[in-house]
Amino acid sequence: MESFALHSLSTTATSTLLSHHHHHPSRLSLLRRTSSRSPPSTISLRSLSVQPLSFSLLKPIPRFSTRIAAAPQDNAPPPPPPSPSPSPSPQGAKLIPLILSISVGLILRFAVPVPEGVTPQGWQLLSIFLSTIAGLVLSPLPVGAWAFIGLTASIVTKTLSFSAAFSAFTSEVIWLIVISFFFARGFVKTGLGDRIATYFVKWLGKSTLGLSYGLTLSEALIAPAMPSTTARAGGIFLPIIKSLSLSAGSKPGDSSSRKLGSYLIQSQFQCAGNSSALFLTAAAQNLLCLKLAEELGVVISNPWVSWFKAASLPAIISLLCTPFILYKLYPPETKDTPDAPGIAATKLKQMGPVTKNEWIMVGTMLLAVTLWICGETLGIPSVVAAMIGLSILLLLGVLNWDDCLSEKSAWDTLAWFAVLVGMAGQLTNLGVVTWMSDCVAKVLQSLSLGWPAAFGLLQAAYFFIHYLFASQTGHVGALFSAFLAMHIAAGVPGILAALALAYNTNLFGALTHYSSGQAAVYFGAGYVDLPDVFKIGFVMATINAIIWGVVGTFWWKFLGLY
Repeated sequence: MESFALHSLSTTATSTLLSHHHHHPSRLSLLRRTSSRSPPSTISLRSLSVQPLSFSLLKPIPRFSTRIAAAPQDNAPPPPPPSPSPSPSPQGAKLIPLILSISVGLILRFAVPVPEGVTPQGWQLLSIFLSTIAGLVLSPLPVGAWAFIGLTASIVTKTLSFSAAFSAFTSEVIWLIVISFFFARGFVKTGLGDRIATYFVKWLGKSTLGLSYGLTLSEALIAPAMPSTTARAGGIFLPIIKSLSLSAGSKPGDSSSRKLGSYLIQSQFQCAGNSSALFLTAAAQNLLCLKLAEELGVVISNPWVSWFKAASLPAIISLLCTPFILYKLYPPETKDTPDAPGIAATKLKQMGPVTKNEWIMVGTMLLAVTLWICGETLGIPSVVAAMIGLSILLLLGVLNWDDCLSEKSAWDTLAWFAVLVGMAGQLTNLGVVTWMSDCVAKVLQSLSLGWPAAFGLLQAAYFFIHYLFASQTGHVGALFSAFLAMHIAAGVPGILAALALAYNTNLFGALTHYSSGQAAVYFGAGYVDLPDVFKIGFVMATINAIIWGVVGTFWWKFLGLY
């Protein structure tokens, strides 16, 4: 395609020159004589990039620059020799992370005796699993590639059979997560998410605090039908925040960033975890948590409704408190944004009426959410509801199959999610997770802790261990089953433990600049300094723990979870 564009542009440029010299034969003949001994015309294109949905009123128009190389003169000095091309970047795995990742498993396998109560097969799988987790943290290779190598190692060493190693690839939850990425793409492609957020800016955007609440509420509204926090951040909210900030003179990487952009970024970033925790379908890791809980015998009936009921009060209070708390702790220099509603109204006018594809997207997601809520009564599993929704989008042309094929993150997630879930499930089947939980339970009993104290201690440990992880889903795959088993062994009610750990998984997504996909998106915008990310992340984590701990204690008791 690129070569075709270059050829077409070259032809156009030559045709223009010939047309220009049509009435000047001498010039035309000179041009022909010159071109016969000249190198081909050189075309220079400015780099083009695909822009995300923007809140800007003036959208940049990609421009091409064409340049016809001058014909060399007979007495011109020879051109300088070409500079040597830079050496290619090294390929393959990064050596030091590779050695460290493999060493973790080898040390466990050959230097630590197999404990009583664990089979050699289970111990060997645990060593492969820990090497896989270490690789997810140290990144000798991309996540999907490293997970595939771990899966291969489990088969080559005959730790797992081929069918057992690939058993999780047929998991309904894994495919529900994959389809959720396609739904997120539909929101971005149709512009529906951008339109919804713009309406909230129009209604609440007269002040900086109101603007923050508008963006927060719009994300909470979109979240149950757009189950990807990263897609919401990068496809909808970051472009809006950047455009509003630039219009207020707040630039990234500049002292002016504190005018507006820093506050809006931090507020949206910290609120995203509560939006994801509010709905079962608001984040992919939520579905994974419930799948792993089922493997340990903790089954939640009517999961969508049960999840929302338990999360509703603490999540809504946190969503209402977070923008105001940050407004005091991390105040913006610009307090009023009187132009924001007008800008939003102008943008809505430019967007025009709601398109047919947007209406289809609205109807499809309402259908999907309804089936998720009522699926148990109707006998329709969640993944089937998602498949119905995706089929409608494909049949009506809102999405095409190329959109699905090009959603690389979905297929990458399918690969490494399935590997982690499969290994975690086999560790449970081989008794390794039970052995680990029993060890922790004995330690807790020796400390004479009741289950409420053990619950608080284990939840805090699960939360702060995330400083070692660069992915929420990786954290879930590595530790959720083990920590849930520890809770159960300590006497914590199973449903309470499973839901609390799952909510916790969303809240630690704003802990650092690498703690989640949306963390990388928001930090990459350049509005927040790294020390502020760690400081605000820790402070807000503490505040969220207090809100969820205090409010959740009474609310969950009222709901009968314990």
